[in-house]
Amino acid sequence: MSKYVKQISVRDIEGFRIGNAENRDAKTGCTVILAENGAVCGLDVRGGAPASRESALLNPLAANDCVHAVLLSGGSAFGLDAAGGVMKYLEERGIGFPTDYGVVPIVCASCLFDLGIGDGKVRPDAAMGYEACVNADQGNFREGSFGAGCGASVGKFLGADHAMKSGIGVCAVQLGELKMAAIAAVNAAGDVYDERDGSVIAGVRNHETGEFLHAEECLYQSAGGKDLFNQNTTIACIITNGIFNKTELPKIAGLAHAGYARAIRPVHTMFDGD
Repeated sequence: MSKYVKQISVRDIEGFRIGNAENRDAKTGCTVILAENGAVCGLDVRGGAPASRESALLNPLAANDCVHAVLLSGGSAFGLDAAGGVMKYLEERGIGFPTDYGVVPIVCASCLFDLGIGDGKVRPDAAMGYEACVNADQGNFREGSFGAGCGASVGKFLGADHAMKSGIGVCAVQLGELKMAAIAAVNAAGDVYDERDGSVIAGVRNHETGEFLHAEECLYQSAGGKDLFNQNTTIACIITNGIFNKTELPKIAGLAHAGYARAIRPVHTMFDGD
């Protein structure tokens, strides 16, 4: 990291609050990033199998220029239901796009596939989304196997016996007055690498020997013929105090995908929703 860049807490970025909610037994959850004063957002989807909500609003050609919350969730497409609870929380506080019939909160959401980790019949719902918002009020956000990362895993090319648990993590930095943070729930089929020396730090693993088996080499050896290639997706939200427009923000989202490519291999497959 440059001597001009310092690491900060994600809570140091004004205008945002973050909260987790999860079902620890079922191993699924969600994470909400609230921007109650509204924030301009952009989007870049590189994977071929995304589960998302309100993504069309983030197109620079769309009229909307104010999002009130972003939800990252487990539960695959079922987890999109949790956004309804976020909308309820915001509506109760009069936060949303004003209409003659009341406010309409704008909540964008993206989900990862964690149905095979715990109880696949339990998914994030509106109640859990609402709970995450309440927890954001209380500063209840933790990294690791919490929130959207509760059921996340990596290294799944040879099945669950060779996979590793992952979760949600944050990196926040400041350069001068500019503050920026990445909040990512990592649920990749492939391996996670240390970009400093190229070593594997998580992924397909022989748990008896501790040896990493390298996902790229296992690509065509999926265990038992199972379709393991639809159970993935790395989802992330970048927040900043910088002022950018809807044309510039998708470019920033695209730069985040460059970070994906440095840290995860393989990435952006047709079976991910990255």
